[in-house]
Amino acid sequence: MRNERATVSISPELREAAKISRAWPYEEARKLLKRYPDGPPAGKAIVFETGYGPSGLPHLGTFQEVARTLMVRHALAEMVDWPSRLIAFSDDMDGMRKVPPGVPHQDMMHAHLDQPLSRVPDPYGCGHRSFADHNNNLLRQFLDRFGFDYEFLASSDCYGEGRFDETLKQVLRRYDAILDVMLPTLREERRKTYSPVLPISPRSGKVLQVPVKVLDAETGMVAFEDEGTRVEQSILSGGAKLQWKVDWAMRWVALGVDYEMSGKDLIDSVIQSSKITRVLGARPPEGFNYELFLDENGEKISKTKGNGVTIDEWLTYAPEESLSFYIYREPRKAKQLSFGIIPKAVDEYDQFLAAWPGQEWDKRTGNPVHHVHAGDPPPARMPISFALLLNLVAVASTDDKDLLWGFVKRYAPDTSPETHPELDRRLDYALAYFRDFIANSLHHRAPTEAEATALRDLDARLAALPEDAGAEAIQNEVYEVGKAHYGKEALRDFFRVLYETLLGTSQGPRMGSFFALYGIGNGRKLIAEALGRAG
Repeated sequence: MRNERATVSISPELREAAKISRAWPYEEARKLLKRYPDGPPAGKAIVFETGYGPSGLPHLGTFQEVARTLMVRHALAEMVDWPSRLIAFSDDMDGMRKVPPGVPHQDMMHAHLDQPLSRVPDPYGCGHRSFADHNNNLLRQFLDRFGFDYEFLASSDCYGEGRFDETLKQVLRRYDAILDVMLPTLREERRKTYSPVLPISPRSGKVLQVPVKVLDAETGMVAFEDEGTRVEQSILSGGAKLQWKVDWAMRWVALGVDYEMSGKDLIDSVIQSSKITRVLGARPPEGFNYELFLDENGEKISKTKGNGVTIDEWLTYAPEESLSFYIYREPRKAKQLSFGIIPKAVDEYDQFLAAWPGQEWDKRTGNPVHHVHAGDPPPARMPISFALLLNLVAVASTDDKDLLWGFVKRYAPDTSPETHPELDRRLDYALAYFRDFIANSLHHRAPTEAEATALRDLDARLAALPEDAGAEAIQNEVYEVGKAHYGKEALRDFFRVLYETLLGTSQGPRMGSFFALYGIGNGRKLIAEALGRAG
């Protein structure tokens, strides 16, 4: 997925289609049109934001939030000529509450507990200023890897360089009103010690969670207890950070954020932060809450549990555009994210990509690939489905790509690794997926007597065809056998017999395409093997 600022010109037809499209990125972009009915003020760019916690590595949640936000940003660009920018924000002033597992030098890390992540030394010893700086660098590499167009900001820089100072003063001016928002949401015990402001200890460097008294909002001066000693200190220029929900609101105000989406698990945070934003005299950003991904057991995917699929795991078995495609669809619906859905996602992506050029603009704007590729999808050049490649790898019983290419060229003579490198990569994906998820699950059952009769009929019909018969001609013969032995209404039962006895799976491809790819002679050998199992 490449999401650099689009250079594709917006035709009048596209603009009109975008204005009426019901695809979700346009629905989200319309919120910004309502926010600025007369357009943004002169010199004002529409600010999109995504947030990231640098206590761990970038992950699928990071990818999906940036990808989806950029889809909304591009949808807006197709509707109106407004400047915009995306801020990828790292909340690296957070105190390190616990040492992440797997990080080296655990003793050293424990010595820096509760200090801002931006002040914890880099445990990897690779020259970064801090643990947060190390992970922030990984975040930027991650976003650059996918071609995302963004502006990176770190909380530590914004606090330390005074970028937040004016809004921090406003937080102190409106301190009691902010407490009126937050205290009713807290348990009674927590209310006694809660403070929207978390000062940085001048002694230990830790982020302190202690009651704070506002002394002078204009200079940022507050008073608090630190190890039994009263301290008076300015919260400006890095002297403190704010509690999460207050911090989020402050950031929206200080950076002029117009749009930020977040997961369903943050609905309450959005509500409270929006209230605080209004208390600070600003308007909360637009956005929506997307549903979270589930593992194959229907449980929420968790970094701690390690369930679900990581980005690198997906990219071991499929191209990145298939992941972007899957992420695009139905963001408000809880969806399974497991290895089992990868082949279908790949093939559905290909189907939508092949359809895009022949569609009118009103259909194109609703086509997922339009948003995956920022309005400029590449040509569809995949002559063979991923499911069919998986079946080929299964029956060919080889990891020899040259041998597999022999079958592919029989089916698609004009292809080669040189002319179709994307197809060559698909073979690599198919080999990896088959090896890890299919090889040990194949079970070729013996056909029943009635099924064997149908298989013999199919064999005879295949024998009458030329070896280079096309997929449609072969498929017609498959249909005729199925109708003759099972009836038109029960053709699916016949196809399932072919999958289970010839391929060893419960699902499979169009058999005409499969026999054309694998070869009629090889297909007849599969039938002979199945009949041999019948006894």
